[in-house]
Amino acid sequence: MSPIEDLLGASVVDGKKQSVPVSSFTGKGKVIGLYFSAHWCPPCRGFTPTLGEFYVKTKVSHPDIFEVVFVSSDRDEGQWASYFAEMPWLALPFNDRGRKDTIASKFGISGIPTLVLLDAETGEIINANARMDVVQHPDGKGFPWKK
Repeated sequence: MSPIEDLLGASVVDGKKQSVPVSSFTGKGKVIGLYFSAHWCPPCRGFTPTLGEFYVKTKVSHPDIFEVVFVSSDRDEGQWASYFAEMPWLALPFNDRGRKDTIASKFGISGIPTLVLLDAETGEIINANARMDVVQHPDGKGFPWKK
C-alpha cells in the first residue's frame, strides 16, 4: 500500500458518489491536493470556485498529474453532499470522520479553507498552504509551488 493509500484509505468518491481507487491517482511525478473546507465557511465558499477554475485548467494543461481530494469539515451529510456537488474533484466520504480527523491532525489544520499539496508517490508535503498560490497564480505558473 502506498503512503497516500495509508492516509486516504483504499478509495475516495467522485461526484456521483462512486468509489474511485486511490491507487488510480498516485505515483511518481503526480501531485495530490487535500482541500480542507466546509459548506458553512464563507471564506471556503469564496475560494472553492477559484480552486475549481484552477483545477480544470491544470487538468487540461497537465493531464494525469494532479488530483484534489475534498476533506470536509461539514457538520452533516446533507451539507457535505450539497457542497461537494459544486466541486469537480474527488472527496473523502463524509462518513469517514475518523480518517478526516486523523488527516487534519497530521497536517496541523487549524483553519479552513486550506489546500495542502502532496507528492503522490511519497506522501511528502510539497506545499502546506497552496491556497494563496492558487489565488496569486491562477495560470498555474510555478505549480506545484514547492516550498
